[in-house]
Amino acid sequence: MTDTPRLAPIPTEGRDPRTDHLLASLRFDPDGPDLNLFTTLAHHPRLLKRWSAFGGLLLAGGVLPARDREVLILRTAANCGAEYEWGHHVAIGRAVGLSEAEIEALAGPDAGDVDATLVRAADELHTDAEIADDTWTELAERYDEAQLVEVPMVVGQYHLVAFTLRSLRIQPEGDPTPIPGRAS
Repeated sequence: MTDTPRLAPIPTEGRDPRTDHLLASLRFDPDGPDLNLFTTLAHHPRLLKRWSAFGGLLLAGGVLPARDREVLILRTAANCGAEYEWGHHVAIGRAVGLSEAEIEALAGPDAGDVDATLVRAADELHTDAEIADDTWTELAERYDEAQLVEVPMVVGQYHLVAFTLRSLRIQPEGDPTPIPGRAS
């Protein structure tokens, strides 16, 4: 990935008050910096507002167990080569109980002992835009209907994020965590 963004993040001094308020509401730390993803998407504040509500629901208010959600997100980030997404979700994955070995395995062709059904669902959605019948049957044995709806929605949401990150060439903050085994 090149280190030149196609759209630069909007600096603090270039924001109107409503956009500044919206960006402040998206900070994980109220006193922390704005993420480049959000300040870049602020070029379209109405879209940012609505997308962030959807993404926020899946990230913080969804019905899938947090660990399962992060397996889907990390596998999607790896499938899409989205290092920005990967780096942010490695930290979240650790916080919800994924081990370093599991996180590393999610980047490779063989996810090892990480939840094989979730990995397969993410891979099938990535390659075929559909969860295969046998994978769906396994998911339906452990998830309720709301959770089953959420599985493809999470993968789809993070495909959207990956496509946007990569297409706009949004740069990671600080020193990014590379996807293991992937040349940047």
